[in-house]
Amino acid sequence: MEARDVIIAPRISEKSMAEALGHQYSFTVHPEATKTQIRHAIEEIFKVNVIKVNTVNVGGKRRNFARRGLRTQGRTKDYKKAIVTLKAGQKIELGGVNYFEQ
Repeated sequence: MEARDVIIAPRISEKSMAEALGHQYSFTVHPEATKTQIRHAIEEIFKVNVIKVNTVNVGGKRRNFARRGLRTQGRTKDYKKAIVTLKAGQKIELGGVNYFEQ
């Protein structure tokens, strides 16, 4: 699996912004990616040193939809999230903008 296939997108949320101050960054990753693959992909893409990788499989939520008078139920997708801890003094910038520290 290529590095760009392993890392799908960064998770930009209020909680991930707070974790960035402690050198932890959250990413949505491929569901079958291992911690080692995630570590190598982050190091290759962002040129940083990864100390630790934590992963969690997040289940999708149930949602109710109303369209044209019909009520139906659906689910959002399941995904895998990785929380990556970097070496002190290093940070990740996306597209020249540091979304994590604002």
